[in-house]
Amino acid sequence: MARIAVIGAGTGAMAAAARLAVAGHRVVVYERTQTYGGAVRRLSRDGFSFDTGPGLLPLPAVYRDLFVKTGREPLEDCVELVQVDPASRHLFADGTEVSLPNASRAGVVSALDAALGAGAGGRWGDFLVRAREAWDRTRRPLLEEPLWPDWTALAEREPYPAVPHKKLLRTRRAGTLAEISAWELRDARLAALLDSHALAHGLDPRTAPASAAVLPYMEHAFGTWYVRGGIRELARAVYERCLARKVEFVFGAEVTGIVEKDGRAAGLELAEGSVVESDHVVAGVAPAVLDRLLPGTTAVRGADEVAPQRRMPSRLTVLLALRGGRPEDAAHRTVVHTHDREGELDRIFGDPVGPAATPTVTMLRPDDPASAPHGHEAVTLTVTVPSGPAVSQPDVDRILEAAGRALPDLRDRLLWREVRTAADIAEDTGVPGGAVPAPALAAAGGRLLQPSNTTRMPGLLTVGGWSHPGGGLPHAGMSGALVAGLIVEGPGFRGSQ
Repeated sequence: MARIAVIGAGTGAMAAAARLAVAGHRVVVYERTQTYGGAVRRLSRDGFSFDTGPGLLPLPAVYRDLFVKTGREPLEDCVELVQVDPASRHLFADGTEVSLPNASRAGVVSALDAALGAGAGGRWGDFLVRAREAWDRTRRPLLEEPLWPDWTALAEREPYPAVPHKKLLRTRRAGTLAEISAWELRDARLAALLDSHALAHGLDPRTAPASAAVLPYMEHAFGTWYVRGGIRELARAVYERCLARKVEFVFGAEVTGIVEKDGRAAGLELAEGSVVESDHVVAGVAPAVLDRLLPGTTAVRGADEVAPQRRMPSRLTVLLALRGGRPEDAAHRTVVHTHDREGELDRIFGDPVGPAATPTVTMLRPDDPASAPHGHEAVTLTVTVPSGPAVSQPDVDRILEAAGRALPDLRDRLLWREVRTAADIAEDTGVPGGAVPAPALAAAGGRLLQPSNTTRMPGLLTVGGWSHPGGGLPHAGMSGALVAGLIVEGPGFRGSQ
């Protein structure tokens, strides 16, 4: 039985802890805040309840596997999963709108044809077929296996397939999502639909590799799910599974250093002065935080290894307590698309020119009695923003203006609002600037790969969104499985079969 010290109680770290405890190891989690979950938090006030992190769960099979592998009680006995239908409603800049059914290619094609004109659905459906090919080519190396030592093979090879080009009488391969939009989708509204998937993960569609097509494909193929009571209930269930498997949690314990002995990670130094000995250290923190914890000038990554993402965008969330109940026909998720696509992207990813654009806003309106007092409604608005900068009142006003396109009586119904900024994310997660990591993606020279879970320091492994396979709830759960496999089975571990 090995002693394993885990830094941080994020979802990925807890997933690793539960699996390691089931394998017979003694696992202790040290969390600097007073609760578990990392970015998966809840804000409750006056009978209203909001998720302040992710609001929906893609690919629930990851957590079903976690609960199967760590005990006899399945996930659905611990939380109630609800498939969201329609998966999303989209309001485009030209005033057209469409509701897309959940996990139905034929239904999506039909809905797009009806809303955007004949042929639009077929082009999107053909795109999803090609996205599936990219998924099939990258699923195992990007999600189910430790990062290849020869990771440059993933960095250089674009898995999104080439398509025939009638005028050129040959095929051509899109290198970015923007090229997919221009060459294959050929409709500004379909381009906005594709862009919204990139933005939701903090990616610029103008530069995101074509392999990012797997992001809308995952949602299409595996559905969109809501956890009754909010995604915080999923974090609670994972935490309670850890406790049932005898994982120990020490809250309010700030780690100030990683102890090195004979060139190997051998424990932790805590802010209150004590030293914890361990056989392995699992760090669920961002690279910049990990660098501060290492002794002296120790480097855990070489020059030939994947460079960690350090400048990802963040999220701005506005929580709305509304007077009056939720209409029965309201969509759980509505995306209100910007009128100024280039201006929005420049503001997030580049140098803004001219007045600030009204942003793309994702509105969540859960049909859940636990979210609001009877006769009232809880609504969450989310926008992708640069990490770090403070939020101004005009920024919030623009978000409310955009949301008003989907909910015209919003201001008349407003009881109160709460704004959650990048600074709040930084406080919850410890990540500088409140940046939110993106999922690992192939191609693009490796700039969207995350660093390996193993490091150059024996005994030190990394878990969570800032290591392989990247950000997002499913990816965090997968990172926990990979780290547990590497510790239990050793460096020869190659993932699930």
